Amino acid sequence: MKKFAGKVALITGASSGIGRATALAFAREGAKVVVASRRIVEGEETTQLLKDKGGEAIFVQTDVAKASEVEALVDKTVAMYGRLDIAFNNAGVQGALKKLIDLTESDFEFIININLKGVLLSMKYEIIQMLKQGGGAIVNTSSSFGLLGAPAATLYAASKHGVEGITKSAALEYAKLGIRINSVCPGSIETPMINRFFTANPFSTSAEEARSQDIALHPLGRIGEPEEVAEAVVWLCSDQASFVTGHSLAVDGGYAIQ
Repeated sequence: MKKFAGKVALITGASSGIGRATALAFAREGAKVVVASRRIVEGEETTQLLKDKGGEAIFVQTDVAKASEVEALVDKTVAMYGRLDIAFNNAGVQGALKKLIDLTESDFEFIININLKGVLLSMKYEIIQMLKQGGGAIVNTSSSFGLLGAPAATLYAASKHGVEGITKSAALEYAKLGIRINSVCPGSIETPMINRFFTANPFSTSAEEARSQDIALHPLGRIGEPEEVAEAVVWLCSDQASFVTGHSLAVDGGYAIQ
């Protein structure tokens, strides 16, 4: 029996990396998947991948920093499939890698609007729908930098610390109303974002040096795969995690415990 047969899962930032891997994992377990992304071509590619593997999916172009688009996303989900059982709020950006004194208001607004405001708006409209149904499960993508500091990634770390605060506070608000809310905190994962991070890292002379330095900070001695984060999200949304809420699940090769 598939874990999510008859259930509907919405995934933001599903055009590549962790989002795409998680969409595939939910479809494998029988969920109908709503793929949301700002990028049309890549979002449609993810949707077609799910269909090619026998899954049921639709794509909805969405900018999570805009309330009207997020509300429309949830409305389209319900119009198509009749309900919303699972939400994985994964959309996020890295932003510029700069020392704090070089940051601008534009840098702040760009990262906070997507990484923090986007999660808040997504949760708002997802929870409104889940309350109508009597429950659901939400997972937000945080980061190991949501648990620690991050030189040159001050705003990224700040946004992910904010995701942690939103997650835990909302988990308390809706625990007795049948909605479980958790976060995953990935370390370095083989995605386009991490490769951009290595290329732009101001503390390294090359992307190769940055990668080697980063691997050395992970006790397991390697960078993770998107599918490893996807499996953690699937578990958090499943009945196997029915007594888990407000939790920050590190999927980071031991990075945060050093």
